[in-house]
Amino acid sequence: MSGHGQRPEYRLLAELEALFDRLVEETDALVATWLASGASAWSFEHDTADAAWLRHALLDVWYQDGQDGRATRSHVGLVAGDEPVMEAVARVNATKKAFAALLAEIRSEVPSLIPEIKAVLPFRHPALHDHLRGTGLARLHLKQCWRAIPLAEAPVARVRLAWYASGRSIKRLTVREAEQKLLALDSEAPHVRIQLRHLAGIPGGEPLAQVQSQAPLMRANLFYREPLEDGRSRRAMNIALPLFVPSPDGRLPDHNLPPPRPPATRTRARRRDERLEDTVFLPSLRVYRYR
Repeated sequence: MSGHGQRPEYRLLAELEALFDRLVEETDALVATWLASGASAWSFEHDTADAAWLRHALLDVWYQDGQDGRATRSHVGLVAGDEPVMEAVARVNATKKAFAALLAEIRSEVPSLIPEIKAVLPFRHPALHDHLRGTGLARLHLKQCWRAIPLAEAPVARVRLAWYASGRSIKRLTVREAEQKLLALDSEAPHVRIQLRHLAGIPGGEPLAQVQSQAPLMRANLFYREPLEDGRSRRAMNIALPLFVPSPDGRLPDHNLPPPRPPATRTRARRRDERLEDTVFLPSLRVYRYR
């Protein structure tokens, strides 16, 4: 194996495996610490918010068949934590941060290792993928591994949860970039060749727009019991994992119950996407022309 930077590939892989092991162990320790504390929890999707629910939410690191690689699953909930629990959350998050940093280094230095990582790491923890036996290869969803556990930095009086449907993100592309993206798909496929022909028929300097729909998110508005040192008394954050709130008595802050599903219509006015044509120009890339 060739060396990359200062460390050879097998060293990078071994370090990542060690971090993954630590992540699983520390997450198990966090769940055990919370269970021993007897504190309350609430789950948005489930009737019971027990240790099994919490462990599943925090260790849900798998691709499901047919899942979009860019999409992540969310587990919305609230967990009351005493000091040992909040310290355990901080340890897990520090390991996740180290995992993400090493992964970024591997992506830039040895991107060819990534598929191996997704396939190899799961087998270090048979208990983690028992439920995947017979469903094909258990593949890791790397982003679900390293995304941080949300936490409030001070005791909270109340939490207001609301769906946030941010709609779509729009990225400008040049004709040349669009061509390269199409060629990367499969230049022999008939549907790709048709799109390449369409692209060849427009001016090379015309800007194009690649549109990506963003999945609705759950947003939590936190209202602190006392203003923080910097004077802020509230904070908003997106929560894809259970939100841990410091609670010496083990009770949850007052919170609302949002509707089970996000609103069907976009709540915010359509803005610059009005300038795009209604029909998609390059369907495989979700690329539109401007009007």
